[in-house]
Amino acid sequence: MATTGPEDFPARVTVREVGPRDGFQNEPESIPTSDKVRLIDALARTGLTRVEVGSFVRADVIPQLADGAEVLAGIAIPDGVDVAVLVPNQRGWEAALPHKDRFDEVIVFLSASETHNVKNINRPVADSLATVESLLGQVRDAGIRPLASIATSFGCPYEGHVDPKRVYELAGRMAAAGAEEISFGDTTGMANPRQVRTFYEEALERLPGVELTAHFHNTRGSALANALAALEAGVTSFESSFGELGGCPVPPGSTGNIATEDLISMLHEMGVDTGVDLAKLLDASRDVQRVLGRPLGSHVLTAGPVEWADE
Repeated sequence: MATTGPEDFPARVTVREVGPRDGFQNEPESIPTSDKVRLIDALARTGLTRVEVGSFVRADVIPQLADGAEVLAGIAIPDGVDVAVLVPNQRGWEAALPHKDRFDEVIVFLSASETHNVKNINRPVADSLATVESLLGQVRDAGIRPLASIATSFGCPYEGHVDPKRVYELAGRMAAAGAEEISFGDTTGMANPRQVRTFYEEALERLPGVELTAHFHNTRGSALANALAALEAGVTSFESSFGELGGCPVPPGSTGNIATEDLISMLHEMGVDTGVDLAKLLDASRDVQRVLGRPLGSHVLTAGPVEWADE
């Protein structure tokens, strides 16, 4: 039977599925819109209450997400499931705005590292922060929940160590501009559990009233350990990607996000509720594996969920 964790573990956490955006954008070929719609609809019926479905970016930059408006128009999301989209800049927000009745949350982002920010979106961090602050206010004024994300929060593949104080300062500016939730990304899988626990313990003290989300990549196999460290620090909000889809466009070798089914399975085995039906989630992961035509990195997708002889 499932075992329970320490008494100070939260009884329940929420998970935002980011595969339809963060995962699909890293695929070498575009996935048909009809497949995206079917997969998102399936994910929204697993018990997940948050799904990131796409991004309003230039089609020549990320052609895999060029059908964002069509996906939004085609999905049928049950009540109680929040739909998020990512916008990179003012142009993206203006492209998303005509479709605002189809989503509940908008995510804006930047990198904590100057070099990564320039390589990722060709702008210095100061310029990105000014744009983010402006967008957060516009999103709030439109009656949509404003969210922010900070990439390379735990380390940069170009600059190495990222000072947590710099990350907290950026997060504080975002919170002051209206961000109700801030996600800290381990964009290229450089974090370790001790670092993560210390980071989130301080972040939770510095940013009261803001929902803090953990976003880990499994580039070096440490994503589940880092998720556990964040949980122990008091984090109750996570992002993950079904099948372990995703990665980072820069640099090479930055493999996928923590697999949603791996994260859900671990949490359930520790007695932490997510509201997610793991069997339904695995069905969705098998479907995306079939669509992509290759094995995916998720451990639970390969081995199956834990089955106890006395259950």
